Amino acid sequence: MGMKTTFLVQTFVIKRKRLGPGERQLAPTESGALKRAEAMAGRNPGTAALRIVADDETGELESATILGQFGEVPDDFAEGLTG
Repeated sequence: MGMKTTFLVQTFVIKRKRLGPGERQLAPTESGALKRAEAMAGRNPGTAALRIVADDETGELESATILGQFGEVPDDFAEGLTG
């Protein structure tokens, strides 16, 4: 059972007058995810940089950490990560 760490950027867009998830992009490093999220926040209502740790074989989520948030992010976004 090996753990795999993935860094990604989650964008947020306005759909039907509500803020919701947009596209996701992978990043090679933690600092890369933060830089990309900050840059993308200028083109989206909001973004978040995340570190996801999951079991490499089963895909079971070990942890999800918000590294940084830029712009507008839904109030319940952090709660949704822990499920």
